[in-house]
Amino acid sequence: MLVLDPDADRIFDANDAAARLLGYERSALRGMAASALHPGQLPALIVFTQGVLAKGRWWTRALTPRHGAGRALSIEAAGTVLPDGLVLVTLFDLEERRQRQVDSEADRHMRAGLSEWQRMERIFRDIERENQLILRAAGEGIYGVNAEGVTTFVNPAAERMLGWSAADLVGRDMHSAVHHTHPDGCHYPHQDCPIYAAFRDGAVHQVDDEVFWRRDGTSFPVEYTSTPIRDRGALVGAVIVFRDVSQRREADERLRQALAEVVSLRERLELENAYLKEEIRAGSHHQGIIGKSPAIEAIRRQIDLVAGTDATVLVTGESGTGKELIARAIHEASRRRERPLIRVNCAAVPRELFESEFFGHARGAFTGALRDRVGRFELADGGTLFLDEVGEIPLDLQGKLLRVLQERSFERVGEERTRAVDIRLVAATNRDLKEEVRRGRFRGDLYFRLNVFPIGATPLRERPEDIPLIAQHMLTGAAQRLGVPEPRLTEGDVRRLIRYDWPGNVRELENVVERGVILAQRGRLRLDLPDAEEPAPVALVRHGGVTAAPEHRPRSETERRARDRAEIAEALALCGGKVFGPGGAAELLGLPPTTLASRMKSYGIRRASSALRGSATE
Repeated sequence: MLVLDPDADRIFDANDAAARLLGYERSALRGMAASALHPGQLPALIVFTQGVLAKGRWWTRALTPRHGAGRALSIEAAGTVLPDGLVLVTLFDLEERRQRQVDSEADRHMRAGLSEWQRMERIFRDIERENQLILRAAGEGIYGVNAEGVTTFVNPAAERMLGWSAADLVGRDMHSAVHHTHPDGCHYPHQDCPIYAAFRDGAVHQVDDEVFWRRDGTSFPVEYTSTPIRDRGALVGAVIVFRDVSQRREADERLRQALAEVVSLRERLELENAYLKEEIRAGSHHQGIIGKSPAIEAIRRQIDLVAGTDATVLVTGESGTGKELIARAIHEASRRRERPLIRVNCAAVPRELFESEFFGHARGAFTGALRDRVGRFELADGGTLFLDEVGEIPLDLQGKLLRVLQERSFERVGEERTRAVDIRLVAATNRDLKEEVRRGRFRGDLYFRLNVFPIGATPLRERPEDIPLIAQHMLTGAAQRLGVPEPRLTEGDVRRLIRYDWPGNVRELENVVERGVILAQRGRLRLDLPDAEEPAPVALVRHGGVTAAPEHRPRSETERRARDRAEIAEALALCGGKVFGPGGAAELLGLPPTTLASRMKSYGIRRASSALRGSATE
């Protein structure tokens, strides 16, 4: 009898009779997969168990479980439903039943006379012939030995694998013929052989790490099972079923090598990934902060100074000056960069939801609180909390923020548990908080708590030399984002951008550039800007690069002509001497082709080769 758990595909328990019938130890059967006992018969096993569960009782002869020695058993299985979805399966050995029928018939016919004895002899001959057919048809090698280790029979599969004929092996000591040496070449004594142990201790021995030796002196890896043979309770020998596992071992070795290669590749990729992360981090230092003006260089130095600490930073400046970029650069350069940067727009948080947004709430804390919520402080634990527009927090709520910043702990709304938090705080505002404190609209103690390390974001109009760099960066990004060819930023475009006052700062510049990309025609950027009085030239953009001009001193006519000639020569060199058409020097300089041709004639630049020489000499 077996108790099965169909849902888990496991044998829950088995009695001793089942263990003997199936050729396994009872402990080995417990926990074994039922499907493993019926290789290749999973559909039939499912049909049987479903039939038992559906009808309460069911039986089948379609299942042929595999004996521990490797042979298929002919059984009848009768199933009954047990509590908790278990199934009790009673196994009837059909061979044993048939043998009992034969013995019964023999007993009956023995009393019936000589004719019946003759019929029984024919029956036994048929059984013997059937057994021989089974042995010959088996794919595994099978041989038998008596209690002295002498071979009693060998099937054809064993002859093919061992290279010996049955006649050569029967009557010989099988161990000395095919099992005499270990895989490493050392002698294998008889007394250590598990095959012989089977008819000494009466136990089934399964081995999967030894070799058999062929007649030609070569060996091959085998798995074998040695099962004892009993005659009226006495151990008289053993039957051995073995198979050549060379192909499987080769496949296992190839798999092992492949897995080792995968592990090696994974370790290499992890190292490369770590390296690339470091490279990206190094390459994106102060990411998004573009410019070479003294104001920007000062901001970078301030970031480098404060990033390595946990000091609170207050970033001030007009709207659109990139305060959030400064906060992100501080976070990326800090030891907290592996943890998140959590941004809170304080101006967008309703007064009644301030505590819930910042500190979270417990379910049922107020109407609509249907589940627990994690606040922004808790999300930023171990990382950086960026409070944008901190000056917009209502005065009566500033005290709650101050308490958390001082104590580094808080309670969720509707919860008494105090939670500790480890954050680095960066705040930003476009207000003059010192003036707000003077007017009583901002708490002085909170201001001093925030203003540990102030950084001022300089407006765009105060750093015009950065405008070409920022505009070119935004132009490239907008063209990629919109999926259009990148227009060229000409010197005239740069002058128009510099002349404008930029009340909206970088945010306004980005909108103007993106709109110009959308309106661009034939590679020419169309900037929608009010004209202003042109100052002295500051920069010239060429292929995304910027050549800064020297001090704003009016140039003489000779200097102006020399510079124009050098620029034309350089443009021709960059375009490979091409003057007109797409990608030509006229398009690069933003000049009509006829104007460029006229200037080339005026400056004595007559062909591409002279332009290249002229560029070099300049």
